[in-house]
Amino acid sequence: MSDWIGITAGDITGIGPEVVLKALALEDTKGDKTRYLILCDTEQLRRVNKTVGLTLQDFSEFTSNDRFCVLNPLLEPIPAGLVAGAAPAALAAIGWIRDGARRCMNGELAALVTAPLNKESVIRAGMPFVGQTELLAQLAGVRRSVMMLLGQDDRGHALRVALATTHLPLRRVADSLNRERVEQAIECAAQACSDLGLKTARVGVCGLNPHAGEGGHLGHEEIDIIRPAIEALRARGCDVTGPLAADALFHYAYRGDYDAVVAMYHDQGLAPLKMIGFDTGVNWTLGLPFIRTSPDHGTAYDIAGQNKANPRSMASAIRLARKLAARRIARENGA
Repeated sequence: MSDWIGITAGDITGIGPEVVLKALALEDTKGDKTRYLILCDTEQLRRVNKTVGLTLQDFSEFTSNDRFCVLNPLLEPIPAGLVAGAAPAALAAIGWIRDGARRCMNGELAALVTAPLNKESVIRAGMPFVGQTELLAQLAGVRRSVMMLLGQDDRGHALRVALATTHLPLRRVADSLNRERVEQAIECAAQACSDLGLKTARVGVCGLNPHAGEGGHLGHEEIDIIRPAIEALRARGCDVTGPLAADALFHYAYRGDYDAVVAMYHDQGLAPLKMIGFDTGVNWTLGLPFIRTSPDHGTAYDIAGQNKANPRSMASAIRLARKLAARRIARENGA
């Protein structure tokens, strides 16, 4: 298995290239010796690198000892001076994701870290698009993946949150929730704890409704969907508890009573996570046949090109990808 980590630069009219280069420079100062393949327009990346000063090499082959290599797998370079969210930048970002996923699946890359792109820009460019997570699941040929977000505050308190549903309007969440989705999220959350090397895999599951439905008085999803899913996973040996009122569960998880939380919808899980780890949060896609992480922020068009972007979330995403890849390589080598 390759030990190279792939990084897609995202929408180049946003802060993607800047946080990629800054994060790699930050990791380099900490003694990281990993080799990275950055998928991006070569000239655009080198232009941004003038403010960072990372030693970039044009990619030649995977036997190279060069540490920071750049490759544009697309046929045409991207024009300079594009406005924020321009179609060529949005479509190029999708092309780099496709190439990175392909290289992961054929064993050229040990993991893929994806810089942010903008969904509205991709859709305006004429491509139906839900999100990078969903696109990667489609490219990998898996029917459904699970989004997990990880964050940690300055005192070392961590949250790990898996989502039963992802990018849906709130009015559609209840209709989209089913037992299969909840079971998969619980199962993936438990496996994630193992992949991270945690000693336990205690999973707490949120209810959908306030107070976890109050025994059916505030909704029946907990009775009809969530509890049966929990009981099925418990019967298979999973250490899982719930459904619990989300407002209390996140407090218990924050103080260390649970190793991971399964939330029923996007903001139920991400609001508390971003409260403790706004600058360092990481998105980890579970259920793919390869490792994929990303920073937990967007393209930030308003500060692009101003050398103001904070690279901490990208650095956390790179660090997690590197850790997961090293553990997977060690397992495959029988270590």
